[in-house]
Amino acid sequence: MFLIKLVPNKTNIQFIRWRKLAMAISASLVLLSAIMAFAPGLNFGIDFRGGILIEVKTKGPANLRDMRANLGRLDLGEVSLQEFGAKDTVLIRIEKQAGDATAQQKAVAKVRTALGDGLDYRRTEFVGPKVSGELIEVGAMAIALSVVLMLIYIWFRFEWHFGVGAVVALVHDVALSVGMFAVTQMEFNLSTIAALLTIVGYSINDTVVVYDRVRENLRKFKTMALSDVLNLAINDTLSRTTMTSVTTLLALVALFIFGGAVIQGFVFAMIWGVFVGTYSSIFIAAPLLIVLGLGDRHRGGADLQGDQSKARTSS
Repeated sequence: MFLIKLVPNKTNIQFIRWRKLAMAISASLVLLSAIMAFAPGLNFGIDFRGGILIEVKTKGPANLRDMRANLGRLDLGEVSLQEFGAKDTVLIRIEKQAGDATAQQKAVAKVRTALGDGLDYRRTEFVGPKVSGELIEVGAMAIALSVVLMLIYIWFRFEWHFGVGAVVALVHDVALSVGMFAVTQMEFNLSTIAALLTIVGYSINDTVVVYDRVRENLRKFKTMALSDVLNLAINDTLSRTTMTSVTTLLALVALFIFGGAVIQGFVFAMIWGVFVGTYSSIFIAAPLLIVLGLGDRHRGGADLQGDQSKARTSS
């Protein structure tokens, strides 16, 4: 109840008044993110750089802490472990070792020695540069396809102004999320791609809530200026948007603190994505409707209805 009182159901904040400043800041951050993605670049994980994958089955529930400690003493570079389908199955990822295939095989031998006997090594794979490059390409295609499908969905549900506005907001969210990974140099792997796709879904959900209220208010207040319609829609949904973000963040922060190193990259991306998605729904997606000319269309419809009403009165 305390959190609900922080954001009353009825507010009258003039968000649209700050649209130019917000768009200028966002454009600058997107440009900076694009630059940072190339220099210094992203800290790609084993999934994208290539390396060694080892699937191990233990006799009982795997003790990941002890296994991680034993492998950490081998000086093999980046090593990650996670449960794989069951508590007695572990997937070990080791970064590509300097040298040829012989160096990779020596690393596998060290892992077997460190973990001891009594383990069932189900598979050992070497992820080369070609496979890792394909993973990057497929991951980028997945994000692009999701954005295109969102555009089609919003276009059919509303109209093209809303579709384009939503897509620009999504690109903004993804770009800033990638930029944050470039700045922090946290590992960028397949889990991060999954997080980016989740951010796209979360952000579009917030945006659709605001857009739906905009459409409703356009029908209800036909002569109201578009900026006032947008302010009204954002304020009407502000309590819902804020509470959704706060409750989601509570769960994500708990996961980040207690979830362990395996999922920290995913959760970190989600926490940042919730902030960015909430911000873009208010300061990017809604104000873009003015830039895209929805106001002219809105006024045109109002004038047309007014002319039709006058014509019926005259007749």
